[in-house]
Amino acid sequence: MRIVPIPCLSDNYAYLVVCEKTHKAAVVDPSEPEPVLAAVEREGVTLTAIWNTHHHWDHTGGNEALVAKVPDLEVIGHVSDESRIPKWTRLVKEGDVVTLGDEVSAAIIFNPGHTTGAISFYVQSYPAVFTGDTLFLAGCGRMFEGTVPMFHESLSKLAALPADTQVYCGHEYTASNFKFAAAVEPDNAVLAKLRDNLTEPSIPGTIGVERETNPFLRSALPHVVAAAKAHETVTDASPADVFGALRRWKDNFRG
Repeated sequence: MRIVPIPCLSDNYAYLVVCEKTHKAAVVDPSEPEPVLAAVEREGVTLTAIWNTHHHWDHTGGNEALVAKVPDLEVIGHVSDESRIPKWTRLVKEGDVVTLGDEVSAAIIFNPGHTTGAISFYVQSYPAVFTGDTLFLAGCGRMFEGTVPMFHESLSKLAALPADTQVYCGHEYTASNFKFAAAVEPDNAVLAKLRDNLTEPSIPGTIGVERETNPFLRSALPHVVAAAKAHETVTDASPADVFGALRRWKDNFRG
């Protein structure tokens, strides 16, 4: 398998996932068609599928034009997004598997929070996970539709993946995420080193590094709890409660 990042819009990423044996490809979250079609031509692959992590236009905006260009595309989205994923052909749920060519398969991880129909695509054999706007490098998405416990559970699922799993997220937000993470954990040496050596594009990261640096995955740690409490009143200081406090803090963070 080969993964080709495709910059879109101002800070989005789509991804070509390529089966090397068959040269078939799926595109994850095509916000616009032109960069995707250019990458397909440049890489010499046949586009056969669209994998949408959630319904927002900056992840599905290219669906209709791509289907018009390649009418037999398989278009994947979560079952709860039946009315919100343009041109879907298959709706999936937690534990379902989608395939690409002869050698690539991705398990569906249901991770609501950013939206109620958010999913990630986990390719265990690579290993890689395409997280959309649920998990960013050193951050997570805004909570537009879900609840705090829901989003915390979703991130916990992703954090439990093997440490060497590569993380391909939906936006280049790493620099700003590092600023917030450093405000939460000013003494995190791993984070400081990564921040000092940051280059863009910053993707992919790994689950192992996220466990060490992403404050939203570290809400059970005493010093993270203390940082959250210093910023606002945290009632019972459960990991989910602390996560909620961190998310609200980040929503208004200016760095």
